[in-house]
Amino acid sequence: MAFEIIVVGTSWGGLHALRTLVGGLPPDYRVPVVLIQHRHRESNYFLSSLLQERTRLNVCEIEDKSPIEVGNVYVAPADYHLLVEDDHFSLSLDEPERFSRPSIDVTFSSAADSYGTGAVGVVLTGANADGARGLRRIVDRGGLAIVQDPASAESPAMPAAAIAATPGARVFPLGEIAPFLATLPMTGTASPMDDRR
Repeated sequence: MAFEIIVVGTSWGGLHALRTLVGGLPPDYRVPVVLIQHRHRESNYFLSSLLQERTRLNVCEIEDKSPIEVGNVYVAPADYHLLVEDDHFSLSLDEPERFSRPSIDVTFSSAADSYGTGAVGVVLTGANADGARGLRRIVDRGGLAIVQDPASAESPAMPAAAIAATPGARVFPLGEIAPFLATLPMTGTASPMDDRR
């Protein structure tokens, strides 16, 4: 099984977690990595800049209809839901889910539907249960679930909820997630699941 896209969700304590994860990926990593961080609706590109300091991969804020390309780390913009389509992203102003926009569940579910067995979902630190339902959707469509060990999380509620929803998830301390991702078989392309539906 080869994986084609990685979607990562986090909330409270997420800046440190994302900087650790992104900084641990190889500089030639060839799989799109999509980051969903709960943040204030008026947030600017500050998050992308802070992440870019930690990696040689290209970190970019997503715009509507942005193509999904290998070698990039994508950051969901504030105050939009992010949908993973066939070969591009779409942004939505639908109502917040679990008081959040972007919603991790929304992005994870769309990645599961578009990439099926090619999707990897990662849930990091956070103070609510957003991401648990979407991670379950990824597993149900044949993808892989990874969760930060709640004991290593600044806020354990989100990873604990994800573990409860996906008992077969792989659980790692924060510092071990990126090295594990680097060992996974990857296609190096950003193709949707096509006939795997």
